[in-house]
Amino acid sequence: MSKRVFVGGLHHESDTFNPIITSREEIWVTRGRDLFAKRESSASGIINTLVAAGYEVVPSLVARAVPNGVWDHEYYQELKAELLQGLAEAGTIDAICLSLHGSMRVDRIGEAEQDLLQAIRELHPTTPLFTSLDMHATLTRRMRHAADGFVGYKCAPHTDTYETGIHAALMVIRTLGGNKKPTMAAVRIPMLIAGEQSETSVEPMKSLIQELRTREQREGVLACSYLLGFPWADGRENAVHAVVVTQGDQAQADGLAKELAQIFWSRRKEFGFYNETRMPSDALKATRESIEQGVYPVVISDSGDNPTAGSSGDVTSFLSLILSDPVLSKLDPPLLYQGFYDPEVVKQAFNTGVGASFDCLLGAKFDAVKSKPVKARVTVRSVKNKWEGANGADLALLDVEGVDVVVASKHVGCYDPQMMRVLGAEPKERKAIVVKLGYLEPEIRCIAKRSMMALTTGSSDELFERLPYRNLPRPIYPLDGEFEAELELI
Repeated sequence: MSKRVFVGGLHHESDTFNPIITSREEIWVTRGRDLFAKRESSASGIINTLVAAGYEVVPSLVARAVPNGVWDHEYYQELKAELLQGLAEAGTIDAICLSLHGSMRVDRIGEAEQDLLQAIRELHPTTPLFTSLDMHATLTRRMRHAADGFVGYKCAPHTDTYETGIHAALMVIRTLGGNKKPTMAAVRIPMLIAGEQSETSVEPMKSLIQELRTREQREGVLACSYLLGFPWADGRENAVHAVVVTQGDQAQADGLAKELAQIFWSRRKEFGFYNETRMPSDALKATRESIEQGVYPVVISDSGDNPTAGSSGDVTSFLSLILSDPVLSKLDPPLLYQGFYDPEVVKQAFNTGVGASFDCLLGAKFDAVKSKPVKARVTVRSVKNKWEGANGADLALLDVEGVDVVVASKHVGCYDPQMMRVLGAEPKERKAIVVKLGYLEPEIRCIAKRSMMALTTGSSDELFERLPYRNLPRPIYPLDGEFEAELELI
C-alpha cells in the first residue's frame, strides 16, 4: 500500500498597517480534487512530486487572497475547521505537507501559521509535518516548534514557487524513505528588510542564496532557507531568520543555522535600494527631464501604496502631487496611472457610461488616515466587466483632470500591463506610467525605457521610520542603527 500524505494550505501576506479586513469575498479557495489541476504554485509542486513518486495524496484545501489587511476572523475559523475536519477524517496519514505563506495574520488571533500548525499538532503530534513558505515568511517560536521542516522560496520576485513545492515534497519523501527523524534549527537575525532591497538577482542576496544552495549539497541536509520576515506587519517576533533542516543531526542543523545567520548579519550594510529610488517630488522632476530628453516610457512605482505588499491601494497622495504638476498632468497622450481600489467610483463609471462625465471623490475609501479623496470631475474612457485577470474585478479607465487612471472594484495587484490594455490603453505608447508597486515585475519592467521607485507614503512605506510600530522587538536594524546582535537559536 502506498504511503498517504495530507496536503493543504493557506496563503496570504497580511499588512497590519492597512485597516482593511480581508473578507471571504476576496479569498478564493481550491478544494479536493481541484488541487490536482496543473498550476505554477507551491501546492502543485508538492502534489505533482508526491504523485510521481507513487504516494497517495489526500487533498484538503488551499485558500489564497491578494495581499491586504488581516483576514476576517470568522472565515479563517471556518476554513481552519474544514481543513482540520478533513485531516481528522482522512484515516491513517504517513505525513503532512502544506503550502503556507508564513506572514498571514488574522483579526483577533494574530499569526495564522502558528495557530494552524499547533491545531494540526494536536491531531497528529508525531506525524512528519513539512511546509513550503514564502521568502517573506515571519517565523515565530510557536510556529518553528510545531513543524519538522520548512523550506522557503529562494527567488525574489518569486519565480520558484513550484520548485519550492517540489523541495518540500522531497523532504517528505526522504523522511518517509529513511529511518531518521528530521531535525530543524532556526536563528533570529534582528533585521527588517523590504522586498525592494532583497531581489535575488543582485547582491547581497545573490551570493547569500548561493550560500544556502551550497550547504544543501552536504550530506544529511534537507533544506536551508533565509526567511526575511515582513516589514509591514507590526509583529512581536518580526525579523529575518536562518532556517536549516537536517536528517536527524541536531548539532549539524544548529551549527549551519548559526553559520548562515552570522553570514547574513555580516552583510547587513550592503542592503539598499539598488534601483533608481527618489522622493516623490524628485521622481516627478526626473520624469519630466527624461521625457524632455526623449527617454520614455518612464515607469514610476508608487511604492508606499503597493497592494501586492498588502497596502490598501487607495492612498491618493502621489496622484494629488501629479495633478498639481503643470507638465505631467497635461501630457499627450496622458500619464497612465494603475490603479486605485474604489468600487464606488467604478460603479458610478458603469452607471454613467463611456464618454460621459461625473463628479466624484476618488480614493481614500478604505484608508482615510493616510490621505484624502481626490475631488474631481472625471470622464469615462472605457470599462471592462469582471476581468478574469484581476480576480473578476470590474475595471474603469477614467480621465481625471488630464491623467488616465485605472480604477478597480476589488483589491487587486497592479503588476499586469494587461489591466491597462483591456481598457484600451497601450502602456508602450505612453510617456509616463505610474504603478502601485515596489520592484517592477518583468512584464512592466520590459516596457520601461527608464524606471524609478518613488518613496511614497502608505501601508507599504519603504521608509520604515515613518511607520507606527508598537510591537516590533527592539533593537532592530536598521531602525536602531548599529548594535551587537545576539544571534540565538529559537
